[in-house]
Amino acid sequence: MLLVALIPLLSGGWLSGPQSTFDTKGPVAETQLEVFYVTLWVTMIIFAIVGSVLAYTTWKFKARNAADEHAEPPPQGHGNPLVELSLIVASILALVVIAVPTLKAIWYTYDVPEDQMDMAYEVNAIGYQWWFKFEYPTEMTPQPFGGEAPLVSANELVIPAGRPVRVNLRTVDVIHSFWVPKLAGKVDMIPNRGNHLWLQADEPGYFWGQCAEFCGESHAVMRFRVIALAEDDFANWLENQKLPARTVEAAEDAEILAAMPDYGTFEVNQAGWSEEFDADPMGNWEAWQEIPAEGEEDPALIAAGRRAFVENRCAGCHMVRGHEGMGNIGPDLTRIGSRTTVAAGLLENTPENLYRWITEPDRVKPGNYMYHSRIVTPKGMVTMPGYTTRDPATGERAPSPGDIEVTPEEGHALVAYLKSLK
Repeated sequence: MLLVALIPLLSGGWLSGPQSTFDTKGPVAETQLEVFYVTLWVTMIIFAIVGSVLAYTTWKFKARNAADEHAEPPPQGHGNPLVELSLIVASILALVVIAVPTLKAIWYTYDVPEDQMDMAYEVNAIGYQWWFKFEYPTEMTPQPFGGEAPLVSANELVIPAGRPVRVNLRTVDVIHSFWVPKLAGKVDMIPNRGNHLWLQADEPGYFWGQCAEFCGESHAVMRFRVIALAEDDFANWLENQKLPARTVEAAEDAEILAAMPDYGTFEVNQAGWSEEFDADPMGNWEAWQEIPAEGEEDPALIAAGRRAFVENRCAGCHMVRGHEGMGNIGPDLTRIGSRTTVAAGLLENTPENLYRWITEPDRVKPGNYMYHSRIVTPKGMVTMPGYTTRDPATGERAPSPGDIEVTPEEGHALVAYLKSLK
Protein backbone atom coordinates (compact mmCIF):
# COMPACT_ATOMS: atom_id res chain seq x y z
CA MET A 1 0.00 0.00 0.00
CA LEU A 2 2.90 2.36 0.68
CA LEU A 3 4.09 1.79 -2.89
CA VAL A 4 0.64 2.74 -4.20
CA ALA A 5 0.72 5.94 -2.15
CA LEU A 6 4.14 6.80 -3.57
CA ILE A 7 3.09 6.38 -7.22
CA PRO A 8 2.23 10.09 -7.74
CA LEU A 9 5.67 11.05 -6.40
CA LEU A 10 7.69 8.39 -8.21
CA SER A 11 5.77 8.20 -11.48
CA GLY A 12 7.60 10.96 -13.33
CA GLY A 13 6.24 10.85 -16.86
CA TRP A 14 3.61 8.21 -16.08
CA LEU A 15 1.08 10.89 -15.14
CA SER A 16 2.06 13.60 -17.61
CA GLY A 17 -0.55 12.93 -20.31
CA PRO A 18 -2.66 15.64 -21.98
CA GLN A 19 -5.23 15.55 -19.16
CA SER A 20 -2.84 15.10 -16.25
CA THR A 21 -3.51 17.12 -13.10
CA PHE A 22 0.14 16.64 -12.09
CA ASP A 23 1.49 18.66 -15.04
CA THR A 24 0.02 22.04 -14.16
CA LYS A 25 0.29 25.05 -16.48
CA GLY A 26 -1.53 27.74 -14.53
CA PRO A 27 -1.88 29.21 -11.02
CA VAL A 28 -5.32 27.71 -10.28
CA ALA A 29 -4.26 24.18 -11.12
CA GLU A 30 -0.96 24.69 -9.30
CA THR A 31 -2.77 25.78 -6.12
CA GLN A 32 -5.07 22.77 -6.28
CA LEU A 33 -2.10 20.44 -6.80
CA GLU A 34 -0.35 21.90 -3.75
CA VAL A 35 -3.43 21.10 -1.62
CA PHE A 36 -3.36 17.56 -2.96
CA TYR A 37 0.31 17.14 -2.03
CA VAL A 38 -0.25 18.50 1.49
CA THR A 39 -3.10 16.03 1.99
CA LEU A 40 -1.02 13.23 0.47
CA TRP A 41 1.99 13.86 2.74
CA VAL A 42 -0.14 14.10 5.90
CA THR A 43 -1.97 10.86 5.12
CA MET A 44 1.30 9.13 4.19
CA ILE A 45 2.84 10.12 7.53
CA ILE A 46 -0.24 8.82 9.37
CA PHE A 47 -0.12 5.64 7.32
CA ALA A 48 3.58 5.16 8.05
CA ILE A 49 3.12 5.66 11.81
CA VAL A 50 0.03 3.46 12.13
CA GLY A 51 1.50 0.83 9.82
CA SER A 52 4.79 0.78 11.73
CA VAL A 53 3.04 0.43 15.10
CA LEU A 54 0.85 -2.35 13.72
CA ALA A 55 3.83 -4.17 12.21
CA TYR A 56 5.84 -3.83 15.46
CA THR A 57 3.05 -5.06 17.74
CA THR A 58 2.25 -7.93 15.38
CA TRP A 59 5.89 -9.04 15.39
CA LYS A 60 6.49 -8.32 19.10
CA PHE A 61 3.45 -10.04 20.57
CA LYS A 62 2.70 -12.81 18.11
CA ALA A 63 2.43 -16.36 19.46
CA ARG A 64 5.66 -18.14 18.60
CA ASN A 65 4.74 -21.53 20.12
CA ALA A 66 1.83 -23.41 21.69
CA ALA A 67 2.58 -22.02 25.16
CA ASP A 68 2.34 -18.44 23.90
CA GLU A 69 -1.15 -19.11 22.61
CA HIS A 70 -2.43 -19.44 26.22
CA ALA A 71 -0.23 -16.76 27.79
CA GLU A 72 -1.69 -13.76 29.55
CA PRO A 73 -2.19 -10.75 27.22
CA PRO A 74 0.35 -7.93 27.58
CA PRO A 75 -0.60 -4.76 29.54
CA GLN A 76 -3.32 -2.83 27.72
CA GLY A 77 -3.08 0.88 26.92
CA HIS A 78 -6.82 1.44 26.56
CA GLY A 79 -7.95 4.34 28.72
CA ASN A 80 -4.45 5.73 29.15
CA PRO A 81 -5.03 9.54 29.28
CA LEU A 82 -1.61 10.40 27.84
CA VAL A 83 -2.07 8.09 24.83
CA GLU A 84 -5.61 9.18 24.10
CA LEU A 85 -4.94 12.90 24.51
CA SER A 86 -1.87 12.57 22.30
CA LEU A 87 -3.97 10.92 19.55
CA ILE A 88 -6.61 13.65 19.79
CA VAL A 89 -4.02 16.44 19.59
CA ALA A 90 -2.25 14.71 16.68
CA SER A 91 -5.54 14.30 14.80
CA ILE A 92 -6.46 17.96 15.31
CA LEU A 93 -2.99 19.04 14.20
CA ALA A 94 -3.25 16.90 11.06
CA LEU A 95 -6.65 18.41 10.23
CA VAL A 96 -5.31 21.94 10.74
CA VAL A 97 -2.32 21.25 8.50
CA ILE A 98 -4.74 20.14 5.76
CA ALA A 99 -7.46 22.71 6.45
CA VAL A 100 -5.32 25.88 6.29
CA PRO A 101 -4.03 25.45 2.70
CA THR A 102 -7.41 24.00 1.64
CA LEU A 103 -9.34 27.08 2.80
CA LYS A 104 -6.75 29.40 1.25
CA ALA A 105 -7.07 27.50 -2.04
CA ILE A 106 -10.88 27.67 -1.96
CA TRP A 107 -10.78 31.46 -1.53
CA TYR A 108 -8.07 31.85 -4.17
CA THR A 109 -9.60 29.63 -6.83
CA TYR A 110 -13.21 30.78 -6.40
CA ASP A 111 -12.84 33.90 -8.53
CA VAL A 112 -10.20 36.13 -10.09
CA PRO A 113 -8.18 37.80 -7.30
CA GLU A 114 -9.20 41.43 -6.75
CA ASP A 115 -5.76 42.78 -7.66
CA GLN A 116 -6.05 41.06 -11.08
CA MET A 117 -9.71 41.78 -11.79
CA ASP A 118 -8.94 44.77 -14.03
CA MET A 119 -6.88 42.66 -16.43
CA ALA A 120 -9.21 39.65 -16.46
CA TYR A 121 -10.73 38.55 -19.77
CA GLU A 122 -14.31 37.22 -19.77
CA VAL A 123 -15.87 34.40 -21.81
CA ASN A 124 -19.07 32.38 -21.58
CA ALA A 125 -19.03 28.58 -21.82
CA ILE A 126 -22.38 26.92 -22.54
CA GLY A 127 -22.87 23.17 -22.37
CA TYR A 128 -25.04 21.23 -24.82
CA GLN A 129 -25.56 17.51 -25.36
CA TRP A 130 -22.78 16.93 -26.37
CA TRP A 131 -20.63 19.94 -27.23
CA PHE A 132 -19.49 23.30 -25.86
CA LYS A 133 -20.40 26.74 -27.17
CA PHE A 134 -18.05 29.62 -26.35
CA GLU A 135 -19.10 33.27 -26.41
CA TYR A 136 -16.87 36.33 -26.21
CA PRO A 137 -19.29 38.92 -24.74
CA THR A 138 -16.95 41.88 -25.25
CA GLU A 139 -16.31 41.07 -28.93
CA MET A 140 -19.29 41.97 -31.15
CA THR A 141 -19.86 40.77 -34.72
CA PRO A 142 -22.47 41.79 -37.33
CA GLN A 143 -25.29 39.30 -37.75
CA PRO A 144 -26.93 38.27 -41.06
CA PHE A 145 -30.37 39.24 -39.75
CA GLY A 146 -29.17 42.68 -38.64
CA GLY A 147 -27.64 44.08 -35.51
CA GLU A 148 -24.68 42.69 -33.60
CA ALA A 149 -24.11 39.77 -31.25
CA PRO A 150 -21.16 38.42 -29.27
CA LEU A 151 -18.51 36.49 -31.16
CA VAL A 152 -19.24 32.76 -30.96
CA SER A 153 -17.06 29.69 -31.37
CA ALA A 154 -17.49 26.01 -30.58
CA ASN A 155 -15.43 23.31 -28.88
CA GLU A 156 -12.16 25.28 -29.04
CA LEU A 157 -11.74 28.11 -26.54
CA VAL A 158 -8.96 30.53 -27.46
CA ILE A 159 -7.68 32.69 -24.59
CA PRO A 160 -4.81 35.12 -23.95
CA ALA A 161 -1.84 33.54 -22.20
CA GLY A 162 -0.48 35.05 -18.98
CA ARG A 163 -3.81 36.70 -18.21
CA PRO A 164 -6.65 35.57 -15.91
CA VAL A 165 -9.79 34.44 -17.74
CA ARG A 166 -13.18 34.39 -16.01
CA VAL A 167 -15.42 31.70 -17.51
CA ASN A 168 -19.17 32.08 -16.96
CA LEU A 169 -20.68 28.59 -16.96
CA ARG A 170 -24.17 27.87 -18.30
CA THR A 171 -26.09 24.89 -19.72
CA VAL A 172 -29.13 24.63 -21.97
CA ASP A 173 -30.19 21.10 -21.03
CA VAL A 174 -28.74 18.87 -18.29
CA ILE A 175 -25.91 19.19 -15.78
CA HIS A 176 -22.47 19.32 -17.39
CA SER A 177 -19.07 19.95 -15.80
CA PHE A 178 -16.30 22.14 -17.22
CA TRP A 179 -12.81 20.77 -16.67
CA VAL A 180 -9.40 21.70 -18.10
CA PRO A 181 -7.12 19.52 -15.92
CA LYS A 182 -3.87 21.41 -16.52
CA LEU A 183 -5.44 24.82 -15.90
CA ALA A 184 -8.25 24.43 -13.33
CA GLY A 185 -10.46 21.95 -11.51
CA LYS A 186 -14.02 20.87 -12.27
CA VAL A 187 -16.99 23.19 -11.88
CA ASP A 188 -20.56 22.16 -12.74
CA MET A 189 -22.85 23.79 -15.29
CA ILE A 190 -26.29 23.59 -13.66
CA PRO A 191 -29.63 24.34 -15.39
CA ASN A 192 -31.20 27.66 -14.34
CA ARG A 193 -28.22 28.54 -12.17
CA GLY A 194 -25.26 30.74 -13.02
CA ASN A 195 -21.82 29.44 -12.14
CA HIS A 196 -18.26 30.44 -12.93
CA LEU A 197 -14.58 29.64 -12.58
CA TRP A 198 -11.34 31.31 -13.51
CA LEU A 199 -8.19 29.95 -15.05
CA GLN A 200 -4.95 31.18 -16.49
CA ALA A 201 -2.37 29.66 -18.82
CA ASP A 202 1.12 30.75 -17.80
CA GLU A 203 2.35 30.56 -21.38
CA PRO A 204 0.97 29.81 -24.87
CA GLY A 205 -0.11 26.21 -25.25
CA TYR A 206 -2.74 23.68 -26.29
CA PHE A 207 -4.80 22.10 -23.51
CA TRP A 208 -7.36 19.27 -23.42
CA GLY A 209 -10.75 19.74 -21.75
CA GLN A 210 -13.59 17.38 -20.88
CA CYS A 211 -17.12 17.32 -19.53
CA ALA A 212 -16.68 15.69 -16.11
CA GLU A 213 -20.35 15.10 -15.19
CA PHE A 214 -22.36 12.25 -16.73
CA CYS A 215 -24.80 13.98 -19.09
CA GLY A 216 -26.18 11.28 -21.35
CA GLU A 217 -25.32 8.70 -23.97
CA SER A 218 -22.25 10.43 -25.40
CA HIS A 219 -20.93 12.05 -22.23
CA ALA A 220 -17.57 10.27 -22.57
CA VAL A 221 -16.95 11.94 -25.94
CA MET A 222 -17.97 15.48 -24.93
CA ARG A 223 -14.60 17.14 -25.15
CA PHE A 224 -13.08 20.51 -26.01
CA ARG A 225 -9.75 22.29 -26.32
CA VAL A 226 -8.27 25.46 -24.84
CA ILE A 227 -5.67 27.28 -26.92
CA ALA A 228 -3.67 29.98 -25.13
CA LEU A 229 -2.01 32.59 -27.35
CA ALA A 230 0.40 35.44 -26.77
CA GLU A 231 -1.42 38.79 -26.43
CA ASP A 232 -0.66 40.00 -29.97
CA ASP A 233 -1.55 36.63 -31.51
CA PHE A 234 -4.78 36.57 -29.54
CA ALA A 235 -5.72 40.06 -30.78
CA ASN A 236 -5.03 39.00 -34.38
CA TRP A 237 -7.10 35.85 -33.91
CA LEU A 238 -10.03 37.90 -32.60
CA GLU A 239 -9.93 40.28 -35.56
CA ASN A 240 -9.98 37.39 -38.00
CA GLN A 241 -12.83 35.69 -36.16
CA LYS A 242 -15.00 38.80 -36.43
CA LEU A 243 -14.86 38.77 -40.23
CA PRO A 244 -17.60 37.05 -42.29
CA ALA A 245 -16.94 33.54 -43.52
CA ARG A 246 -14.24 33.16 -46.15
CA THR A 247 -15.64 32.81 -49.65
CA VAL A 248 -13.94 30.91 -52.46
CA GLU A 249 -15.32 32.15 -55.77
CA ALA A 250 -16.00 29.75 -58.63
CA ALA A 251 -17.10 30.39 -62.20
CA GLU A 252 -20.84 29.88 -62.63
CA ASP A 253 -20.31 27.23 -65.30
CA ALA A 254 -17.46 25.47 -63.50
CA GLU A 255 -17.62 21.70 -63.39
CA ILE A 256 -16.69 19.56 -60.42
CA LEU A 257 -13.45 17.93 -61.53
CA ALA A 258 -12.15 16.61 -58.21
CA ALA A 259 -12.17 12.82 -58.10
CA MET A 260 -13.93 11.21 -55.18
CA PRO A 261 -11.13 10.06 -52.84
CA ASP A 262 -11.23 6.88 -50.80
CA TYR A 263 -12.07 8.05 -47.30
CA GLY A 264 -12.00 4.49 -46.02
CA THR A 265 -14.44 2.75 -43.72
CA PHE A 266 -14.95 3.52 -40.04
CA GLU A 267 -16.05 1.55 -37.02
CA VAL A 268 -18.04 2.70 -34.00
CA ASN A 269 -15.68 4.31 -31.42
CA GLN A 270 -12.76 4.20 -33.83
CA ALA A 271 -9.95 6.52 -32.72
CA GLY A 272 -9.76 9.84 -34.53
CA TRP A 273 -6.21 10.98 -33.75
CA SER A 274 -2.82 10.62 -35.41
CA GLU A 275 0.59 10.35 -33.78
CA GLU A 276 1.72 13.33 -35.85
CA PHE A 277 -0.93 15.55 -34.28
CA ASP A 278 -0.23 14.34 -30.75
CA ALA A 279 3.47 15.10 -31.20
CA ASP A 280 2.84 18.84 -31.72
CA PRO A 281 -0.79 19.90 -31.19
CA MET A 282 0.02 23.61 -30.88
CA GLY A 283 2.06 23.57 -34.08
CA ASN A 284 -0.77 21.79 -35.84
CA TRP A 285 -3.28 24.37 -34.56
CA GLU A 286 -1.13 27.16 -35.98
CA ALA A 287 -0.88 25.35 -39.32
CA TRP A 288 -4.69 24.95 -39.40
CA GLN A 289 -5.05 28.77 -39.32
CA GLU A 290 -3.22 29.30 -42.61
CA ILE A 291 -5.22 30.09 -45.75
CA PRO A 292 -4.52 27.54 -48.53
CA ALA A 293 -2.32 28.82 -51.32
CA GLU A 294 -3.74 29.40 -54.79
CA GLY A 295 -4.25 26.12 -56.58
CA GLU A 296 -4.56 24.03 -53.41
CA GLU A 297 -8.36 24.25 -53.42
CA ASP A 298 -11.01 23.33 -55.98
CA PRO A 299 -13.41 26.32 -56.22
CA ALA A 300 -16.05 24.31 -58.10
CA LEU A 301 -16.07 21.57 -55.46
CA ILE A 302 -16.28 24.16 -52.67
CA ALA A 303 -19.21 25.84 -54.43
CA ALA A 304 -20.95 22.46 -54.75
CA GLY A 305 -20.42 21.90 -51.04
CA ARG A 306 -21.93 25.26 -50.24
CA ARG A 307 -25.01 24.33 -52.29
CA ALA A 308 -25.21 20.95 -50.53
CA PHE A 309 -24.98 22.73 -47.19
CA VAL A 310 -28.19 24.60 -48.02
CA GLU A 311 -30.01 21.78 -49.85
CA ASN A 312 -29.47 19.36 -46.97
CA ARG A 313 -30.80 21.94 -44.52
CA CYS A 314 -27.53 22.20 -42.59
CA ALA A 315 -28.03 25.98 -42.72
CA GLY A 316 -31.12 25.66 -40.53
CA CYS A 317 -29.09 24.59 -37.48
CA HIS A 318 -25.61 26.05 -38.11
CA MET A 319 -24.38 29.62 -38.44
CA VAL A 320 -21.94 30.59 -41.21
CA ARG A 321 -21.69 34.38 -40.98
CA GLY A 322 -21.73 35.95 -44.43
CA HIS A 323 -23.08 32.80 -46.08
CA GLU A 324 -26.51 31.17 -46.03
CA GLY A 325 -26.30 29.52 -42.64
CA MET A 326 -28.24 31.35 -39.93
CA GLY A 327 -29.07 28.60 -37.41
CA ASN A 328 -28.11 28.71 -33.75
CA ILE A 329 -29.03 25.20 -32.61
CA GLY A 330 -25.75 23.58 -33.59
CA PRO A 331 -22.13 24.83 -33.43
CA ASP A 332 -21.11 27.96 -35.33
CA LEU A 333 -19.19 26.84 -38.44
CA THR A 334 -17.89 30.22 -39.66
CA ARG A 335 -14.30 29.18 -38.94
CA ILE A 336 -14.58 25.39 -38.69
CA GLY A 337 -11.74 24.93 -41.18
CA SER A 338 -9.32 26.52 -38.70
CA ARG A 339 -10.28 24.26 -35.79
CA THR A 340 -8.16 21.25 -35.02
CA THR A 341 -11.11 19.10 -33.95
CA VAL A 342 -14.61 18.14 -35.03
CA ALA A 343 -17.40 16.30 -33.19
CA ALA A 344 -16.68 18.22 -29.97
CA GLY A 345 -13.00 17.42 -29.71
CA LEU A 346 -13.45 13.74 -30.58
CA LEU A 347 -11.83 13.68 -34.03
CA GLU A 348 -8.85 15.41 -35.56
CA ASN A 349 -10.13 17.81 -38.22
CA THR A 350 -8.80 15.95 -41.26
CA PRO A 351 -10.80 15.50 -44.48
CA GLU A 352 -11.25 11.81 -43.65
CA ASN A 353 -12.59 12.46 -40.16
CA LEU A 354 -14.79 15.36 -41.31
CA TYR A 355 -16.30 13.13 -44.00
CA ARG A 356 -16.82 10.43 -41.38
CA TRP A 357 -18.63 12.90 -39.08
CA ILE A 358 -20.80 14.33 -41.87
CA THR A 359 -21.91 10.99 -43.30
CA GLU A 360 -21.97 8.78 -40.19
CA PRO A 361 -22.77 11.00 -37.19
CA ASP A 362 -24.65 8.23 -35.40
CA ARG A 363 -21.61 5.94 -35.49
CA VAL A 364 -19.24 8.67 -34.30
CA LYS A 365 -21.33 10.05 -31.45
CA PRO A 366 -24.39 7.94 -30.54
CA GLY A 367 -27.50 9.92 -29.65
CA ASN A 368 -26.37 13.24 -31.15
CA TYR A 369 -29.17 15.54 -32.26
CA MET A 370 -27.76 16.08 -35.74
CA TYR A 371 -28.62 12.46 -36.45
CA HIS A 372 -31.66 11.86 -34.26
CA SER A 373 -33.26 15.21 -35.17
CA ARG A 374 -34.55 15.89 -31.66
CA ILE A 375 -33.99 19.30 -30.14
CA VAL A 376 -34.84 20.23 -26.54
CA THR A 377 -36.38 23.71 -26.23
CA PRO A 378 -38.04 25.51 -23.30
CA LYS A 379 -41.35 24.36 -24.78
CA GLY A 380 -40.34 20.71 -24.97
CA MET A 381 -38.98 18.32 -27.60
CA VAL A 382 -39.12 19.48 -31.22
CA THR A 383 -38.48 17.33 -34.29
CA MET A 384 -36.11 18.94 -36.77
CA PRO A 385 -34.80 17.79 -40.15
CA GLY A 386 -32.43 14.94 -39.39
CA TYR A 387 -30.58 12.10 -41.02
CA THR A 388 -32.28 8.93 -42.11
CA THR A 389 -32.32 6.23 -39.45
CA ARG A 390 -30.24 3.07 -39.54
CA ASP A 391 -31.59 -0.45 -39.11
CA PRO A 392 -29.55 -1.83 -36.17
CA ALA A 393 -29.81 -5.38 -37.53
CA THR A 394 -28.63 -4.78 -41.10
CA GLY A 395 -26.90 -1.41 -40.83
CA GLU A 396 -28.97 -0.14 -43.76
CA ARG A 397 -30.56 3.28 -43.65
CA ALA A 398 -34.34 3.58 -43.51
CA PRO A 399 -36.53 6.68 -44.00
CA SER A 400 -37.15 8.94 -41.01
CA PRO A 401 -39.19 12.14 -40.50
CA GLY A 402 -36.12 14.23 -41.34
CA ASP A 403 -35.28 12.16 -44.42
CA ILE A 404 -31.84 13.72 -44.95
CA GLU A 405 -29.32 11.43 -46.54
CA VAL A 406 -25.91 12.81 -47.45
CA THR A 407 -24.58 10.94 -50.48
CA PRO A 408 -20.83 10.20 -50.73
CA GLU A 409 -20.48 12.85 -53.44
CA GLU A 410 -22.27 15.46 -51.32
CA GLY A 411 -20.14 14.48 -48.34
CA HIS A 412 -16.98 14.99 -50.39
CA ALA A 413 -18.17 18.44 -51.51
CA LEU A 414 -19.23 19.40 -47.98
CA VAL A 415 -15.76 18.50 -46.69
CA ALA A 416 -14.17 20.83 -49.26
CA TYR A 417 -16.57 23.64 -48.34
CA LEU A 418 -16.16 23.30 -44.57
CA LYS A 419 -12.38 23.01 -44.81
CA SER A 420 -12.35 26.28 -46.77
CA LEU A 421 -13.95 28.15 -43.84
CA LYS A 422 -10.83 29.55 -42.16
